Amino acid sequence: METLAAAAPAGNFFPSFLFLACGTLVAALLGAAHRLGLFYQLMHKVDKASIQHGGENVAAVLRAHGVRFLFTLVGGHISPLLVACEKMGIRVVDTRHEVTAVFAADAVARLTGTVGVAAVTAGPGLTNTVTAMKNAQIAQSPVLLLGGAASTLLQNRGALQAIDQMSLFRPLCKFCASVQRVRDLVPTLRAAIAAAQSGTPGPVFVELPIDVLYPYYMVQKEMVPAKPPKGFMGRVVAWYLENHLANLFAGAWEPRPEGPLPLDIPQASPQQVQRCMEILSRAKRPLIVLGSQALLPPIPADRLRAAVETLGIPCFLGGMARGLLGCNHPLHIRQNRSAALKKADVVLLAGAVCDFRLSYGRVLSRSSKIIIVNRNRKEMLLNSDMFWKPQEAVQGDVASFVLKLVEGLKGQTWASDWTEELRQADRQKEQAFREKGLMPVAQHLNPVRVLQLVEETLPDNSILVVDGGDFVGTAAHLVQPRGPLCWLDPGAFGTLGVGAGFALGAKLCRPDAEVWCLFGDGAFGYSLIEFDTFVRHKIPVIALIGNDAGWTQISREQVPSLGSDVACGLAYTDYHKAAIGLGAQGLLLSREKEDQVVEVLHDAQKQCRDGHPVVVNILIGRTDFRDGSIAV
Repeated sequence: METLAAAAPAGNFFPSFLFLACGTLVAALLGAAHRLGLFYQLMHKVDKASIQHGGENVAAVLRAHGVRFLFTLVGGHISPLLVACEKMGIRVVDTRHEVTAVFAADAVARLTGTVGVAAVTAGPGLTNTVTAMKNAQIAQSPVLLLGGAASTLLQNRGALQAIDQMSLFRPLCKFCASVQRVRDLVPTLRAAIAAAQSGTPGPVFVELPIDVLYPYYMVQKEMVPAKPPKGFMGRVVAWYLENHLANLFAGAWEPRPEGPLPLDIPQASPQQVQRCMEILSRAKRPLIVLGSQALLPPIPADRLRAAVETLGIPCFLGGMARGLLGCNHPLHIRQNRSAALKKADVVLLAGAVCDFRLSYGRVLSRSSKIIIVNRNRKEMLLNSDMFWKPQEAVQGDVASFVLKLVEGLKGQTWASDWTEELRQADRQKEQAFREKGLMPVAQHLNPVRVLQLVEETLPDNSILVVDGGDFVGTAAHLVQPRGPLCWLDPGAFGTLGVGAGFALGAKLCRPDAEVWCLFGDGAFGYSLIEFDTFVRHKIPVIALIGNDAGWTQISREQVPSLGSDVACGLAYTDYHKAAIGLGAQGLLLSREKEDQVVEVLHDAQKQCRDGHPVVVNILIGRTDFRDGSIAV
């Protein structure tokens, strides 16, 4: 009896083991069937006769989101996408370098408040965009980059131009996805575009393997052997390829929503707004610093401008906020920002960040009450643990917050002598610039005087694109954007080479505007070849090159500290002749034409109105631009 009783549990073990083993096997088979797409294929068939392709799905989503321009440098991986966009009325603009395509998309994003789109081919096509994508990330521009890739079956197998693109772009983008089936194109792109514009805007990346873009019959020809294979393993491989193809295209052309998803835009709480109103209402010397985030949707620039004027607080404008108040507005203070911040008792940092531009917060007075508002909490509190402390830190949309402040502070006024004190400092600095503009130079032209004449020549409908060091730094003090969203600079990353791409995007967005590009001669080297792009696509822009034959901003520090100007020297190159060789118009401004600067600028405007891109090569003396002063 004891022996039988002891044996009973062992006898029950085998049915349990078999049940568990069968269950595991069934689960594994079901999992494999799911991964192979067998269940989906039961409900969603493959239209093998269709000549549609995934590029059409991509173009349909872009069109549904109001995308008007696609910037690219052509490659076989992305050809279906380019052809489909052209057929659907999206203008395809091809550049001579992929980085320019992304810079152009960045400009479109900044000027329109929607997503800017670039498409490039796999491998080196994508690696060429890295600088522009990082620039967009730091500048918080909603750029969608579409990248070609090797086919889904050949990834990680040594295919042409195949690299791990996802790992490359994840640190640069808010959203990264690789589309593995045609049916996933539409939902993935909608999610990417929404992510680009939600919260803190930024670039996103969608990888498009070549076999999700081309039509079924072409992919089948490349993927499935023409002759039936022999042998068991051959038939297994053939079945796997056929099934992969079917899963790739199953349900590909079923109707799906293509339009925009709701955006997530953070807003300040009523309690935070109330506390900030109380702080400002007690201020005697309030000051506002407006940064690029203030110009983001959903609040249009004209409403923000009206709100700032109603508030009546003097302000400094930076980044994309430059030009918000037009020229010579009494509330706009342009000079001596550091001194003004030290004197203010309440400072509102509206989209401005305590990075190097504000000396990491050290420029703020310890006795000032600081209110900071920003969509990004990490950026908002940058260096607050070391050099400064906010009285109120508000995470939310900047322009919406300013409008709520104005609503709550209606009727509030501040002493006019505070604004007048700041404007007096402006007038003193401007007088110093006028004196510098009259100073003689040993050779070539006085850059200060040239830029003063540019300022007098600029029309009200102009857009300024700036790309360079000394010449651009001087221009930032002397040349004023005529209105909101009329100034494009790289942003906090300080990237050289943005000029041609920004100008391209700006002119396409605003065809009636005069687009003026202010280049240093070093920076212009990145953009010269794109005048071929301007000519081919009939994009008339005006480029002014401050040509002082060197990387002067670097050599000024390098020579006295290290005793060498190695790698800092350039030549007084005939950039205007190079532009003529590319089909553009080229003009020279030298010492011999010192009295004809305005006439040459007017000639450039006429050529531009006639549809020609123009390069004005301006031979200037080297300048010293430090702490807001210029020594010629």
